[in-house]
Amino acid sequence: MATPAPTTRPAAKELRTVIVTGASSGIGAYCARALKAEGWRVFATARKPADIAALEADGLEALYLDYREPESIAALVDAVLERTGGTLDALFNNGAYAQPGAVEDLPVAALREQFEANFFGWHDLTRRIVPVMRRQGHGRLVHCSSILGLAPVRFRGAYSASKHAIEGLMLCMRQELEGSGIHLSLIEPGPVTSKIASNGLPWFLKNIDVENSVHRADYQGQLARLQAGGSVSKLKPGPEIVHAALRHALLSQRPRPHYVVTVPARIGVALKRVLPASLLYRLLARRA
Repeated sequence: MATPAPTTRPAAKELRTVIVTGASSGIGAYCARALKAEGWRVFATARKPADIAALEADGLEALYLDYREPESIAALVDAVLERTGGTLDALFNNGAYAQPGAVEDLPVAALREQFEANFFGWHDLTRRIVPVMRRQGHGRLVHCSSILGLAPVRFRGAYSASKHAIEGLMLCMRQELEGSGIHLSLIEPGPVTSKIASNGLPWFLKNIDVENSVHRADYQGQLARLQAGGSVSKLKPGPEIVHAALRHALLSQRPRPHYVVTVPARIGVALKRVLPASLLYRLLARRA
């Protein structure tokens, strides 16, 4: 079933404000521009100067953010609140990367860095925004998780672990925010057209000892797919499918806790409910 899209559009005097992280490409880039077109005041983040300049060229308020740098998180929040007069309507945590590799081949340092970017940084930014939303009595917190946070597959252990952690942490927060006027939602996409596969290639080459791994043969196929920008499938939609879910989470009077988007993701969730665990994981292993 397609995600229903609310028809509400903010009036100019009620311009809604939102931070969208990871807006240099893929889901973040699309959602930042789409929300601006719908009347939002968008604060879009990126790391590279060229990406920040591209966002500014499209009329977005672009700011530097690297989740691995706590000082950049603090600077982002200070800059946004200064521009808005101390308020913020919504936060879309989206920026992340995927460290490929078998769990036994992952150096501890690589796993720590994955969590700095995909988990600890998200928590830091969210904690800085929650008091703002509590003071104003409303807000929307939306986190772009992944189907891999619900159904992991081999060679994606670091990324899956970071998304499982986001799921657990933020679902606890959702319960703790009950009655505050702040709503929290998780979007769990399956395969979506983006640069996450190609962006993961340098991390793979940096941290995984391919030649000395027992998984060397499997890695050759993985490398070929990463170098090609990820797998190709007719079931892989564009980032607009995530934007539809995000829009509902931001505007609906009853936003959902979970937005499972893409056909493969919905199939994965359904199979997890009905199949014995041992069979489910054998099937998932064949897809990796």
